[in-house]
Amino acid sequence: MTRKGPPPAQPGYQSPRAWSQSEAPETRTGQPPRQSPPPPIVAYNRPRPPEPPRDRPPRPADRYAPPPPSRTRRKRRIPILRTILILLLVMVLGTVGLLAYFDTKLNRVDALSNYEGRVAGTAGTNWLLVGSDSRADLSEEERAALATGDSEGSRTDTIMLVHFGSGGKPMIISIPRDLFVDIPGNGAHKINAAFSIGGPELLVQTIETNTGVHIDHYAEIGFGGFDKLVDAVGGIEMCLDAPINDPLAGIDLQAGCQTLNGKEALGFVRTRAFANADLDRVVNQRKFMAALMQKATSFSTILNPFRFWPLVSGTVGSLTVDNGDHIWHLARLAWALRSDPVTVTTPNGGPVFTDDGDSLAWGDNTTQFFKAIADGDEVPPELIQTGG
Repeated sequence: MTRKGPPPAQPGYQSPRAWSQSEAPETRTGQPPRQSPPPPIVAYNRPRPPEPPRDRPPRPADRYAPPPPSRTRRKRRIPILRTILILLLVMVLGTVGLLAYFDTKLNRVDALSNYEGRVAGTAGTNWLLVGSDSRADLSEEERAALATGDSEGSRTDTIMLVHFGSGGKPMIISIPRDLFVDIPGNGAHKINAAFSIGGPELLVQTIETNTGVHIDHYAEIGFGGFDKLVDAVGGIEMCLDAPINDPLAGIDLQAGCQTLNGKEALGFVRTRAFANADLDRVVNQRKFMAALMQKATSFSTILNPFRFWPLVSGTVGSLTVDNGDHIWHLARLAWALRSDPVTVTTPNGGPVFTDDGDSLAWGDNTTQFFKAIADGDEVPPELIQTGG
């Protein structure tokens, strides 16, 4: 027969209800209660599995936050900077190399040779600039186009002394070719005869012994290449007070400001179609020289390779310098004359008739003028002649 009801009680067992109605089990049995095992220790440093991406719109702060720095972008920036530096280095070295190459192509002559009793060094830096009428480098077609004529030989149409570096403003000093001086070993003649007799060397000696000014550098420019030199810088702007029409120089220029090309510029510095002839011509030559130096050293020329390198090439092709002169000396000369130089004509003792014809006498004012230049002193205002 099946028994119904609660199972029979086991020895030492009490139901939970009995515990609540009587004393605690440990007081009843004398044994501590059994304790459940402690919970397992969780390793919190265990990497969590990646969470799946949550599709949610970015918060407003996320929209404007800068992107985190990218290692890839930083790695790319270094090669780009290195490439730019290499290109700049190549450009600098290439420019220096080309200038050194052109320096070897300069025409050179022994103009500043030592002679017995040569004038010692004087104040500042002094250049002797000579414009000759040599046509040796011109073809028959070029002579006709530039209206230079067919005269043979070489004479000095222009003699200029450039002085700078003694504390005052740079000076461009025109020495009239008719100035009557003593030419060493040849007696008294017009100063331009020294070039015809003994070339650049005798001309330098003549100027040094008469003026007492030591010549540091020499440059000579002929007809050949002069027009290309002007065209290389895009022409030179000149302002004329009156029109100039000189068929012998090949020019017909109107009054006012205008840009002269190479052919017109050559005629402009050659023409003597003025009331004072050569004295008015030297004034135009100084104005043109100052304008040419300013244009040649302008940033529009230096930073434009299509102007700068033709200018360098034209300078090399048209200039003759002393054996000790270099292209960087010419650059320093141009830089010194780029800003408002003082342009003057050598003072003289007035016209005089000599065995060489009409000449200009060497006066006391001439001696005083060049002594101030040699000593590096300010030239007295009464000796400054800006006109012819």
